[in-house]
Amino acid sequence: MKRNLQAGARRNAGLRMEVFSETDRDDIHLATLEVLERTGVNVEHDEAFDIFADGGCHVDRDRGLVRIPAHVVEDAIRSAPSKVVLCGRRPEYDVVLESGRVAFTNFSEGVQVVDQETGELRPSTKQDVADLARVNDYLSEFSTYEMAVSARDVPEATMAVHNAEAALPNTRKCVGTGALSTLEAEAIIDLGAAIVGSREALRARPIVYLGVCPVSPLKLPRDVTEVIISASRSGLPDNILSMAMAGASSPVTLAGTLVTHNAEVLAGITLAQLTERGSPCIYGSSTTAIDLRLAAASVGSPELGLISAAVAEMAHRYDLPSFVAGL
Repeated sequence: MKRNLQAGARRNAGLRMEVFSETDRDDIHLATLEVLERTGVNVEHDEAFDIFADGGCHVDRDRGLVRIPAHVVEDAIRSAPSKVVLCGRRPEYDVVLESGRVAFTNFSEGVQVVDQETGELRPSTKQDVADLARVNDYLSEFSTYEMAVSARDVPEATMAVHNAEAALPNTRKCVGTGALSTLEAEAIIDLGAAIVGSREALRARPIVYLGVCPVSPLKLPRDVTEVIISASRSGLPDNILSMAMAGASSPVTLAGTLVTHNAEVLAGITLAQLTERGSPCIYGSSTTAIDLRLAAASVGSPELGLISAAVAEMAHRYDLPSFVAGL
C-alpha cells in the first residue's frame, strides 16, 4: 500500500498557500447550503427523485427540481469516508487518499493523438487507450491511470466500456473511468469483478473507480445520477467532479464560483450517501475560468491554480479526499 508525501502538514518550517480563511470557508459552506435548500438542483432521473425524496428532500418532479435541506447535506458529508483506497492489481500499487496526502495522475480524456508512425494528427483509438495505459504503468510518478484518450473507433453508446476493457489489462494501477449510463457503469463494474473474482471482492479491493461531471450551473443530468447510484450500490469510489466555468456557467468571482461548484459536488455526494450510506466519494474539480476573448476554458491559467487550491481547502474542511485539475 502506497502512502504518498503529505502537503499542508504543519511542521517546523515550510511554505503554505491558503486561499481562504477559516471564516471564508464557513461562509462558502453556508452559502452552499442556502443554494441547495432554496434554489435546488435540476435532476432528470426518476430513481434519483425517489432516492432524494426518501432521504427527506423536497422533490418537484414536474419542474425537475430537488431542494436539499441543510441537515441532509451535512449528514451526507459526515457519512462519506475520509479515506479512500484505490487498489492496484497488486497491493504495492494501492494508493491511499486521505487528509494531506498528495498523489498524481494523468488527466483525461483526449480525443486525438499524434500518430507515432506517421506523425499525423488523428482520432484516438482503442489501441491508443491500451498503449497509453502501458506508458502510465511505467511512470512511477503516476498513482492511477485515468483515460488519457478515448476509443473513437467504437460505438459511442459503449465507448466507456471499451475504454475500461482496453485499460484494465494493461496497467497494474487502479483505473479511473467515466460512464454515461447505468448500462456502461454496470458493465465496467462487471469487468473489474471478473478480474478480482467477484463483485464482493471488487468492493473490498476496487481496482477501478468511476467519475461523473454535473452540468453547471446546478444540474445533475440523467447520466450523472445513474452512475452515482451504480457506483454507490457496488461500493466503488466515485469522483464527483464539477466543471464550472467562472464568468460563463458560474459567477465571475472566485468565491461565487466556489459556491456553485460546491453545491454541485455536494448534491452528488448527497445522492451517493442517500443511495448507500458510507459509499466512497472523491470531491472533484476541473473548474476554471472562461477566456473571454476566445470563449474557451482557460486551462493552465493562474485562475485555475487558485480555484484548484480553494477546492482542496473546501475538501479538507469536509475531511474528504479531493481530485483537482493541474496547471
